Amino acid sequence: MVDELVLLLHALLVRHRALSIENSQLMEQLRLLVCERATLLRQVRPPSCPVPFPETFNGESSRLPEFIVQTASYMLVNENRFCNDAMKVAFLISLLTGEAEEWVVPYIEMDSPILGDYRAFLDEMKQCFGWDDDEDDDDDDDYEEDDY
Repeated sequence: MVDELVLLLHALLVRHRALSIENSQLMEQLRLLVCERATLLRQVRPPSCPVPFPETFNGESSRLPEFIVQTASYMLVNENRFCNDAMKVAFLISLLTGEAEEWVVPYIEMDSPILGDYRAFLDEMKQCFGWDDDEDDDDDDDYEEDDY
């Protein structure tokens, strides 16, 4: 019986040694793969966005058109991030500072439906910060009349 236990123990030790060697080989392969992955990741750079990140908007009326163009352009080239109106509005809100940030707080506090409607949100901003679409149309009309 003791001889059988000694043989069993010897077999277990041999098996343990073989598994330890195999484990060491696998760990070395894993180390090489991790290094190769790191090398590949350094070579692959995400494409740069052709449109710069928009500047913040503090409520200055003269900057509103520029702000809307910047944010709309940025959202257009990153459309996978801005898949619905609520995401677009949230993005705009994240860029508001000063007077513009103070303006939006009541909408947030009352969980206004406008927070989920990009067009309506833009219209409210235009109304509050002095962008009158009718004036733009009138200016275009004046320009056209002067041409003829």
